[in-house]
Order: sequence, then C-alpha cells, then structure tokens
Amino acid sequence: MCAKFARMCEVLPRLGVVKLVVQVKLLPSPEQAATLRACNQAADHVSQVAFESGVKDRNGLQKLVYADIKATFGLSAQPAVRVVKKVVDAYGALAANLQAGRLGGPGAKRYRKAIGSPVTFRPEAAQPFDDVCLS
Repeated sequence: MCAKFARMCEVLPRLGVVKLVVQVKLLPSPEQAATLRACNQAADHVSQVAFESGVKDRNGLQKLVYADIKATFGLSAQPAVRVVKKVVDAYGALAANLQAGRLGGPGAKRYRKAIGSPVTFRPEAAQPFDDVCLS
C-alpha cells in the first residue's frame, strides 16, 4: 500500500492534480468554549421542554423557548435559533432510528431508554454556525 501511495504522490503532481485530505481538530478560544457550553446547556434545556411538552417541530418549539433561552443562557438571536434547530434535528434523527428499527423493537431495552428520557448534548458538542453567526 505504501509503495502504491508513493507512486501516486509522484504521478499526480505531474498531471496537475493534487488532492490532500487532512483531518484537523479546531480548538475554541476560551470565549468560544464558553459560548459553546452555553449553547449545549441551552440545547439540553430545549430538549427537556420538547420532551415534556411533546412539541418537536421547529416553529412550535421556537415559540415556546426562544425568549427563555436568550435570557437564561445569554445567547444572541442566531445561536438561539440554531440551538432549537439542533434539538429538532436530534429528535428527528431519533424518530428515524426508532422507525428503522436501529434501536430494536418497542420491547427492547435500548428502545425504551431512547424514548424514556430527553435527548442530551455533551458540553463540548459541536454547534452549527452559519455566515450570519460569524458576521
């Protein structure tokens, strides 16, 4: 495999094709890390509200929690909206996995555990950002 890779590294640049795939880990600054933790705490809160109320659509959930998460967690408008979307997407993925049988049938322990508690988010879990967040 190494010889084949070395040969490709010699040939591709001569053909004018260079493709390099690199895996990197971006480390947030302390301020960014604090915002990331706040976003994930807010996501846990929104998930709890969604679980208890049964509201799992974006518009309905946003009406319930938007002002609360902005005030409680100190988030600006765009991160607050992205937190709600993150939670809605997590519940959508859970529903798809349940429907596809990836967590077993309704009697399975994993299935019961998944539907018996709200979705949770790790403190350092990724938070989606878009160009509005970065401007």
